[in-house]
Amino acid sequence: MTDLETMPVIDHDPVTDEVTETEEPTSAHIVKTDPGENAAAKVLEARIMGTPIEALCGFVWVPSRDPKQLPVCEQCKAVYGMYQAFNDGLRDTPSD
Repeated sequence: MTDLETMPVIDHDPVTDEVTETEEPTSAHIVKTDPGENAAAKVLEARIMGTPIEALCGFVWVPSRDPKQLPVCEQCKAVYGMYQAFNDGLRDTPSD
C-alpha cells in the first residue's frame, strides 16, 4: 500500500493597490459599462457621489470636469476599436 500525503490548499488573493487619480486629467477616457448601462449616467453618478470609475484602458478616477475639452485617450480608443471589430452594431464613437 502507498502512503498518501496531502498538502494544505492555500488560497492566495492577490493584493493590488488601486490608485485613483486625483490630479487634472490630460485626456478624456471612455468609461467601462455593463450591457444596457448608460455611460453618461454612470459618469454623472460618479461625479455627484464622488466615487471612482474605470476607463476601458484601466485608468481609475473620480470625474470632476467636462471631458469634451480634452483629447480622447489613445488606449481607450484602441480598446473600443477592438470591441467594435468583434461586436456588430457598435458606433464609430461611443455615445455621450
